[in-house]
Parts: sequence; C-alpha cells; structure tokens
Amino acid sequence: MAETFANAGFFFIKFNFSHNGGTVDNPIDFPDLEAFGTNNYTKELDDLETVIDWISGNSDFKNEINLEAISLIGHSRGGGIVLLKANEDNRIKKVITLAGVCDFEKRTATIGDLEQWKKDGVKYVLNGRTKQQMPHFYQFYEDFIKNKERFNVKKATENLKISQLIIHGDADTSVLIEEAENLHKWNPKSEYQIIENANHVFNTSHPWKEKMGSKELEITVKFCVEFLK
Repeated sequence: MAETFANAGFFFIKFNFSHNGGTVDNPIDFPDLEAFGTNNYTKELDDLETVIDWISGNSDFKNEINLEAISLIGHSRGGGIVLLKANEDNRIKKVITLAGVCDFEKRTATIGDLEQWKKDGVKYVLNGRTKQQMPHFYQFYEDFIKNKERFNVKKATENLKISQLIIHGDADTSVLIEEAENLHKWNPKSEYQIIENANHVFNTSHPWKEKMGSKELEITVKFCVEFLK
C-alpha cells in the first residue's frame, strides 16, 4: 500500500504507535505486552503529533515534501485518531478513514464490568491471530474519562473544515458500515465510498506475503490516490 502511494508521487510515511506492543526488532507481533497494556488514546494522539512535528522540522526532506498539503490516513481505531488530530491540528489539509470507528465511548475498552476492572487493575482480550492474552490496564479507562471531550469523534467530524474521505467495506463485521454512515452524516460534505464484499482489512491478512494487495484493497487505494490528487 505504501509503495503504491509512493509510486503515485506521494511522500508517504507509515509508522507504528509507540505502545502497540511491537518492538523495533519485531514490529509485526506483540512481544511487549506491558507496553500494549499501558497504551491509550492520548499516547496515540501524541505519537501522531510527534511524527507530524518530526517531518515538519526535518530539513533532509525539504525538497521532497509539501508541508502545506499534509494528509492523514487511519484504519479502524486509527480512523478515529486521525479525525481527532485533523480537527485539532491546522497543519492537516485532508483526512481519510479506512473502516474507521465513529465512537470511542461504546468500544469494549471503555465499557464492561468497570468495578472488576478497577479492582483487578487489568483485563485481558484474546488475540485471535497470535493467541496471546492482551492486557488492558485500568489506566486506559481513566485516561478516556479524563479526556472524554477531546476524544469525541462525532464532534471532531462535525467541526472539520477540510476535505474528508470515508471508505468502508460492506462485509465488515468488526466495525459495522453504520459507523461510516454516521461519519458521513456528521460531515455531509465528506466523500463516501463503499467497497463491495470487503471485510475489515479489505480482504487482506496479517502478515501479507503477496506482491499485490487484494482486489478490494487496490480499489481502496485508487480512491485514496484520486482524492488526494
């Protein structure tokens, strides 16, 4: 996907969040479960800002980038993150969500048996691919409550003054297409593309061994490139 954007003439940066559980040596899996458990939305927004600050102040690339045309792309939960950041950072000129969430408050990380979670200090969710029990420390909930207004994706989307593209698969069972419909409803000026028969990862899998993306991902990237150009 990154190569396709680069070949289309874009300066493309992809990065991992600092507390996603991966390491520099093993960015695909989750060797650092302690880091994973201490992740939260504030850290993800801070990480994204760090990357934007870094590229904005990096003279090595000054002849290759246009700082007046910074765009953000986020998938799934990252879709919510880029919408929040695009709303609060005027350096961002366009934003794209791929199978993006429209609400952080109703997700499993912020609901459930809060008393038990607080008492235990941690709750675990099984990772279907790696079979690891992924820890979520109670600090995640505390951070969410403390910053609830800042994390309001609906409000951020309604406030957007920049171009927005929403892409969602109609076979997504992880983040239902109703979430994309909500985003489009909250910003009627946004562009909205439905990818037929696409699941949450646009019919790819992780890790991806093929030279090309799936047909659905190729269509998705084409929509992104046209929108950004």
